[in-house]
Amino acid sequence: MTIWLITVKPSYVFGFRIYCNTVRIQYNSLEDQEPLKGDTVGSRSSNDLAYIAGFLDGDGSIMLQIKKRLDTPRGYRFMATICLYQDSRHDQTLYWIKDTLGIGYVSKRNDLMTELRINGFLQVQTILTSLQPFIRFKSLQTAAMIKACMILTKGVNKLSKRDFTQLAELVLVIQNESYKAHRKKSKEEIHALLGLTP
Repeated sequence: MTIWLITVKPSYVFGFRIYCNTVRIQYNSLEDQEPLKGDTVGSRSSNDLAYIAGFLDGDGSIMLQIKKRLDTPRGYRFMATICLYQDSRHDQTLYWIKDTLGIGYVSKRNDLMTELRINGFLQVQTILTSLQPFIRFKSLQTAAMIKACMILTKGVNKLSKRDFTQLAELVLVIQNESYKAHRKKSKEEIHALLGLTP
């Protein structure tokens, strides 16, 4: 939607008459603005963000996983993911969300479901921070994931034992609030994986 802003400024005074120049400035409303450089979400209307937050509340998941990786010095890596699901017959919504947020990839599964995945600590943190005011049913996972991503963006090699202990607790919060977790790791398993056992 395009809005015209018309301003009037005095040009000069002639006797008792003031002659004015009219200046027109065209600018785009919020929902038409291009995403800011370096901003994965961009300038989006609150209506769009509220809709996406509602979709995440109902048909999405927030996951903080610890994946075993033998090709890394520690033998594991953290993965932060936002995932949205939809019946493949009606998956246009997922493409709209992807275009609106300007990030993510859409894939079709063999069970006639389509999913939109967004990975990356900074990306997930930025998007969830924008959606947080509108999220109702996944507020605990959202707050925990934002906090975890803030820690992980420092770089795993720069984290202290206290950071890893906090991450272990945040992983437990997120997975325990998620009813779709395939196999929930116990506190003992997470601590052993992160080298936090005595």
